[in-house]
Amino acid sequence: MDVPFWVWALTIAAIVGMLLFDFVGHVRTPHAPTLRESAVWSAVYVGIAVVFGLLVLWFSGGQYAGEYFAGYITEKSLSVDNLFVFVLIMASFAVPRELQQKVLLFGIAFALVLRTVFIFVGAAAIEQFSWIFYVFGGFLIWTAWAQARSGGHSHDEDFKENVALRLARKVFPTTDEYHSDKMVTTIRGRRHITPLAIALVAIASADILFAVDSIPAIFGLTQETYLVFTANAFALLGLRQLFFLIDGLLDRLVYLAYGLAVILGFIGVKLLIHALHENELPFINGGEHVTVIPEVPTSLSLSVILVTLVVTTVASLLKNRRDAARGVESPTEAGDAAADSEGLLAQGPGDRDPHARRPGDAPPSPHDAPVTDAAEHAATGSTRSRG
Repeated sequence: MDVPFWVWALTIAAIVGMLLFDFVGHVRTPHAPTLRESAVWSAVYVGIAVVFGLLVLWFSGGQYAGEYFAGYITEKSLSVDNLFVFVLIMASFAVPRELQQKVLLFGIAFALVLRTVFIFVGAAAIEQFSWIFYVFGGFLIWTAWAQARSGGHSHDEDFKENVALRLARKVFPTTDEYHSDKMVTTIRGRRHITPLAIALVAIASADILFAVDSIPAIFGLTQETYLVFTANAFALLGLRQLFFLIDGLLDRLVYLAYGLAVILGFIGVKLLIHALHENELPFINGGEHVTVIPEVPTSLSLSVILVTLVVTTVASLLKNRRDAARGVESPTEAGDAAADSEGLLAQGPGDRDPHARRPGDAPPSPHDAPVTDAAEHAATGSTRSRG
């Protein structure tokens, strides 16, 4: 697939333009998006991705269009799974609802830059070393096995701080309260980072881990750098709206982890077969290509991905229905972290208070968490310096 420079430039400009539009039009003024707003813009971004795929079909043919759609659907599915972690992060840092959009958009921008770097590094590695397909394939099979064993995420999980977060807290003094939508504020002449900045570090560090299995997965579906980049970009662009659209419904996709395990395992096997066809390792068949097993066509890959996601979704819905008939309120049969034996708290991302004891007397949610101006607290100096 020969993509001229001007097409690359136009594509990147369009993606950057959509990110800027998202920031100016939706995130610049902090607010909690409505369900309608989230649904409309989610549909818009999916529509843009589909139109782009049709353009690929028109100008480059069915083979490349199929590879793009297979990559886009896979990346979108992995992104939905990533939202579970975002929910845990928002709840752990009690990010006020109206500020969550900014954290998500900045995190998405960081993920896009990071994945672009990973994509070009991966493309260069594939160009120079055909054996890298063995590494990618083996890693995806191992990831699939780990995903299936874990059974996915549940809302009773706690977010565990990583090295990046601990380092940030140690190096920078941190305020106790949110200061509007500011990442950095000045108190008593000294700069402090706010909890919003800490939440962004958490999202960004999680994005690094997500890219590790995401990039090998899409290279298993297409080796065209342009398609890998655009499939990733379009899958990420609508992630902020998707977060607010399906919050509260994420834990109902009880079998999503198993479906993703099947998809990742399938792509891993596909990569290993491709590696055998491109084999140059002297200790495998004397360095000759191994073509006994035919390569997996793109049409089969797309079919397996779609069927797996449909079966996973239907099976999850059926389980939810059976649970509802038995009077089980939590689809995963795991109570909310803020609930006790007397009831469950049905709340959205960032709403749960780990100190709540029962629905009747739960303390205010993070919607009402202190969000103040730096000037108001300059005198009190309500901060902590972590050392």
